Amino acid sequence: MAPSLQSLLDQIENQRSAILNSIRSLSTAQLTHSPAQGQWSLAQVLSHIMSAERLSVGYIQKKALGIDAAQQSGLWEEFKIQLLIVSQRLPGLKFRAPRRVVENTAQFSDLASIEASWDQIRNDLRALLENIPSHQVNRLLYKHPVAGYLDVRHALIFFREHIIHHQPQIERLRNQIPSV
Repeated sequence: MAPSLQSLLDQIENQRSAILNSIRSLSTAQLTHSPAQGQWSLAQVLSHIMSAERLSVGYIQKKALGIDAAQQSGLWEEFKIQLLIVSQRLPGLKFRAPRRVVENTAQFSDLASIEASWDQIRNDLRALLENIPSHQVNRLLYKHPVAGYLDVRHALIFFREHIIHHQPQIERLRNQIPSV
């Protein structure tokens, strides 16, 4: 795997481990507790993150079949990823999840299911990244719903930033969970 991809994969794996460790002691009732009507539970937030990753990995897998024909990223894509980073880090800025992500979000009720599903997504991602030659890492294989076409490195950066974006929500939900 290209070193730049390995570094980013390690970062998102560390984020995932930290999140899972922070909720490991919660019961199913606590994981699925919604603080108010129409608000997501912890399980729903994690399902959303995983759905975005799963759909992205599937798209990249499909596009990687024609990697030789894919265009290379450049300054425009670097500008777009920087804007995407800023948008994910602005406090209080909310986004509506893309319809495709919402429609394809699985509902989990227990930590074991969440962990198993996320493990599979990340295993698929790792296998995909291991098959992208270093000289083709900058090919436009990923399509973000707002930013458009980006390369695989940018996809991993978005995964990292997406988790950072949801981290305050995860913390707030953990703090609002009633004791059992």
